[in-house]
Amino acid sequence: QVQLVESGGGLVQPGGSLRLSCAASTSIESFYATGWYRQVPGKQRELVAGITSGYTNYVDSAKGRFTIARDAANNTVYLQMNSLKPEDTAVYYCSARPSRVVVKTYWGQGTQVTVSS
Repeated sequence: QVQLVESGGGLVQPGGSLRLSCAASTSIESFYATGWYRQVPGKQRELVAGITSGYTNYVDSAKGRFTIARDAANNTVYLQMNSLKPEDTAVYYCSARPSRVVVKTYWGQGTQVTVSS
């Protein structure tokens, strides 16, 4: 069992920055995939940024503005978000999939990000 705890969300003005953190209860060094998703009411959860087998990928709207990073020493995954826009407003969820073979993904409880003036 893996527990994930997100932090760092909040209210920020357009153009501002936030850094989300996701602390895992176990070592993430060998995890197959970790990522950040977001969801707004009435819409499906979408992948914002992910690291899979060492490769990173981003949703088009996040490219050039967001950066995902994995700190294995501290069992933490970060999402640095710059140049935030109102359309980035959502609940952000951390995800972790330890194994490539076993299709089991763990989720955090979510953290609200609101971009508004």
